[in-house]
Amino acid sequence: MIYTYKSLLITILAILSFNFSYSQSSTLKIALLKYKGGGDWYANPTSLPNLIMFCNENLHSNIQPKCETVEAGSKDIFYFPFIHMTGHGNVIFSENEAENLRTYLISGGFLHIDDNYGLDKFARREMKKVFPELEFIELPYTHPIYNQKFNFSRGLPKIHEHDGKQAQGFGLIYEGRLVCFYTYECDLGDGWEDTDVHNDSKEKHLQALQMGANIISYCFTM
Repeated sequence: MIYTYKSLLITILAILSFNFSYSQSSTLKIALLKYKGGGDWYANPTSLPNLIMFCNENLHSNIQPKCETVEAGSKDIFYFPFIHMTGHGNVIFSENEAENLRTYLISGGFLHIDDNYGLDKFARREMKKVFPELEFIELPYTHPIYNQKFNFSRGLPKIHEHDGKQAQGFGLIYEGRLVCFYTYECDLGDGWEDTDVHNDSKEKHLQALQMGANIISYCFTM
């Protein structure tokens, strides 16, 4: 990869920004990814606040309660070690946004993509711009992301039916590190929302939050 002056500055910022530790004394920040293309990146407004509260209570983490919003091409993305992306429709990353997102991820950042039904073909297409050399691979159920505080020996919980397919967890692995975790046919984000939004059972709501906590735990400890 040939670094421009801009991308070199971004890399330096990334190295400085990722000097954090996963502990009670550290205030961590996570963010929702805003993207272009017309898709509803803002879906599930109660999901991340609920997940943060669950993690702070059950993992004893110290994540800032307010969830920020960050754009794919912004330098501010480097202040958030964990980025969540969701939606139902089209996603478009410009060349600069794809380069910025790539630099973020290879510098230590982590992206969780949650298909909220209809995102799949767009997310896969645009992530190919970010990592043209990589393919999404399905993670085995023995992967550490399924075995943090909460054990999911059969992989992702199935929160919403959608097409009735099995829930699957895919990953992009760069130089041996999982940089992007993609939850498909699962709908964790809907499960994180207030239960009266989708009329989810308490059991499904808890399963979704527990799996979300595993993802957060994996991001900040691996």
